Amino acid sequence: MKKNLVFVGIATLGLIYSCATNPLTGKKTLNFVSNSELFPSSFQQYGTFLKENKVISGTADAKKVETVGIKIKTAAERYLASLGQNDYLKDYQWEYKLVDSKEVNAWCMPGGKIVVYSGILPITKNDAGLATVMGHEVSHALANHGAQRMSASQLQTLGAAGVAAATGSMSAEKQQMWQQYYGIGSNVGGMLPFSRSHETEADKIGLILMAIAGYNPEEAISFWTRMSANSGGQAPAELLSTHPSDATRIANLKAMVPEAKAVAAKFGVVFK
Repeated sequence: MKKNLVFVGIATLGLIYSCATNPLTGKKTLNFVSNSELFPSSFQQYGTFLKENKVISGTADAKKVETVGIKIKTAAERYLASLGQNDYLKDYQWEYKLVDSKEVNAWCMPGGKIVVYSGILPITKNDAGLATVMGHEVSHALANHGAQRMSASQLQTLGAAGVAAATGSMSAEKQQMWQQYYGIGSNVGGMLPFSRSHETEADKIGLILMAIAGYNPEEAISFWTRMSANSGGQAPAELLSTHPSDATRIANLKAMVPEAKAVAAKFGVVFK
């Protein structure tokens, strides 16, 4: 019992002292990892990735990635400044690279290090489609989703240690059974919904950023419709996925577009 109380106490203290309000979402976020800890590692990993993969440069597509990326970065700066967060991006070191890969993907590491795979360009089709992708990925970094997932993983590990302590007097078979129950329950009931909520947050922030940058947020719906068609319905069930289903995501985007346009209008950007 005492061991259980210790683990509960540690988790509670972690929740109390590691929650901060993110200015972009207005929500309390669980975060044990500071940018000063996370960014140097992120920058190093990014440099290693670029050395180990073929970076495309000097082409029209590479220029497009850089141009759209700069516009999204500028939109983020303007948006954060309007929220009174002028210094929020002071430690970011922005880079925008196009990498030769058939993978339909893109990502932004903590600190503003962006990669777009060439395999996604046939689906983005135009600048607005690319802005949808880059705005979404940048939003993950701005909302500190990487650090939050690391923090949640630490709590999940702490919970597993609590289960081990609570079942220590049981047989090895029962201990393994309870660990399996905990693993499934903490993933399906905790980690996966947590990840899906991050995707929805990144969609919302990304719509706002692309709109401020001058790209019609309605184009995001067209892009994700193309993405859905490209997947051929092969995605796992939403309950067991880190991402919302395509249908859920598209429905959410349709509901988010008016707000994105309203925010952009405050910056003098109006769409017909």
